[in-house]
Amino acid sequence: MELQEINQKLKETRDELLGILNGLSGDQLNQKKDSDSWSISQICQHLSKTEELYVVAITRGLKSKEDSFTDNKPLELLLDRNQRLEAPDIAKPSDEIFENIEIVEKLHHSREKLTELLHSLEDPSVQKTFHPPRL
Repeated sequence: MELQEINQKLKETRDELLGILNGLSGDQLNQKKDSDSWSISQICQHLSKTEELYVVAITRGLKSKEDSFTDNKPLELLLDRNQRLEAPDIAKPSDEIFENIEIVEKLHHSREKLTELLHSLEDPSVQKTFHPPRL
């Protein structure tokens, strides 16, 4: 996938998410289905933290002189919503209550960092393999 196509997909999915968030009240954002689940606000916190972690991982990977190979995991594992994966502590959301505008700001901030990184790549076709944070 080319960098321009990646940027377009990122924009489309973020616009869709922001459209959904736009119609939600603070109560809806922070309500949990049950004690074992995350609220919409917490899911957005997780997305923001994860995006920032990817910026760090990509930056480190690009600076590294050697490749770090990892086993290819089947994409189906990530797409299977029946199997819950445990987020690493660094990517877990807090229990803090956020208003819509605060969540949107967090999402904008993390996306801004990723976009800046992607636009700063001298050679977007460079391919390196490294261990991303387990998400």
